[in-house]
Amino acid sequence: MTRSSSTMLAFAAAMAAVVVLSNILVQFPVQMAIGAVNLADLLTWGAFTYPVAFLVTDLTNRRFGTRAARQVVAIGFLVAVGLSIWLATPRIAIASGSAFLVAQLLDVSIFDRLRQSTWWQAPLISSLLGSVVDTVLFFGLAFAPAFAALNFGGEDGSLGFPVKFLGLGGEVPLWVSLAAGDFIVKVLVGLAMLLPYGIVARRPVAA
Repeated sequence: MTRSSSTMLAFAAAMAAVVVLSNILVQFPVQMAIGAVNLADLLTWGAFTYPVAFLVTDLTNRRFGTRAARQVVAIGFLVAVGLSIWLATPRIAIASGSAFLVAQLLDVSIFDRLRQSTWWQAPLISSLLGSVVDTVLFFGLAFAPAFAALNFGGEDGSLGFPVKFLGLGGEVPLWVSLAAGDFIVKVLVGLAMLLPYGIVARRPVAA
């Protein structure tokens, strides 16, 4: 096996691991409070791990190009759907798979268009826009009452009951507050991911 093949397999394995961990952790709100703010009303643990998927996609894109990046995304998509069906409800599986596939493919396309720009622009802009799409699709499909039929006759998994938005004020459905908190963390983690991206991206490409 060549060095390139080993690296490609490592990216694929990393993507699968991130997807598995995120699909499990997104079901668990952060049971902590900061002052009067209850983090359980706006954040799940999956928000801290999922942005790493964009890092994996962008590094694959940089190293091997868009075709390889899409292959890694496809692996992550299959793992996401398969594990979600096993570990969660069909509704979570549909939401997770749809959000992951659309957001990651968008990331691949935007990164490719910005490939020749300043080193941080392609990974940052592509991951931020991908995160917007992922958050809207996942929380909308997974928890919004409008899509309760996706439970296929099972228990209603919607989170439509009111809470204070981001734990601060103004009542909104719980899933909206969770989505907003999730996106804020994705943005912060995405910014943090620029450090490992920059370190790896500066390494010479070996055959």
